[in-house]
Amino acid sequence: MDVSGFVNERVRSLPGPSDFAWSSEQTRSSFQIDLRRRLGQLLGLPEEDLCDLRSEVTHSADLDGFRRETVSFFSRPGLRVYGYLLVPQGLSGPREAVLCFPGHGRGVDSIVGIPPEGAPRPEDYSETYQADFAIQCVRQGYVTLAIEQISFGHRCSNEAWKTGGSSCHEDSMAALMVGETMTGWRVWDAIRAIDYLQTRPEVDPGRIATMGISGGGLTSLFTAALDERVHTAVVSGYFNTFRDSILSIRHCVDNYVPGLLNLIEMPDLVGLIAPRRLFVESGKDDDIFPVAAFERAVQRAREIYDAFGVPEHFGAEVFDGGHRFDGEGAFRFLKSAISG
Repeated sequence: MDVSGFVNERVRSLPGPSDFAWSSEQTRSSFQIDLRRRLGQLLGLPEEDLCDLRSEVTHSADLDGFRRETVSFFSRPGLRVYGYLLVPQGLSGPREAVLCFPGHGRGVDSIVGIPPEGAPRPEDYSETYQADFAIQCVRQGYVTLAIEQISFGHRCSNEAWKTGGSSCHEDSMAALMVGETMTGWRVWDAIRAIDYLQTRPEVDPGRIATMGISGGGLTSLFTAALDERVHTAVVSGYFNTFRDSILSIRHCVDNYVPGLLNLIEMPDLVGLIAPRRLFVESGKDDDIFPVAAFERAVQRAREIYDAFGVPEHFGAEVFDGGHRFDGEGAFRFLKSAISG
């Protein structure tokens, strides 16, 4: 038997939907608590006391319809998070907020309308893969925090920065060597970003959503599963099954968590989000997250939300195109979910 055959046999023995107690109202809450704890341990989330955020605003600019602040804060001792806070002009009180995560590429600049050096003027510039979705959020009236994920853009190694790539490989290997994971590092940054948003007077602390594309979709999904303060999660270009995507198609090493499939399949992560709101989208021609597996994962997600008695809290859409952010159905769902 070759390695692929061995892996397939091993996968067949892993937990399936019947192993998860989403249909039992009596055991659901305690099951969520235990599974959330085990997932956090598997990702290597820190257990030490929270460090002081020591947040800073280092630059502020008034743009067309919103203010963009360059912000930073500490998520762990010695680890500073970098990002942009976009605040709609004319804000009259605390507003719903969206925490945005970019996918692989140039990093956070790609979702806030900042072009690479030498590109056309900002008003003429757009990256179709990520579609400046943080700009779309603020233009729809949401306070928007877009953070740079570890190993992308402003937080990658100097060598990767020079070539416009990421330092995911070396950083993910370093995480594994100290018994942690890149997923855990990025999710912890997101959890602390929610802490930061809750310090801002512009933000309604009970109405915070997460949104991400591809590797940012991973962070959006896992953060919502692990942090109950997430009101609504939007996941683009990621929701699928681990068996049919991460395990079957070549992906960046930052996607891999040792032992994760021994604990849970991706669709059952939805049981850690329900009854809160979740919207997932995928392109029918996405070549790294197959649409057939997306549709199977969506069916499982619907079964879970039905079990929780809130089928309307879940939404999904397949759009024409490949691996990119679409957002048409996502923004309709978000408006109804977080503003309704």
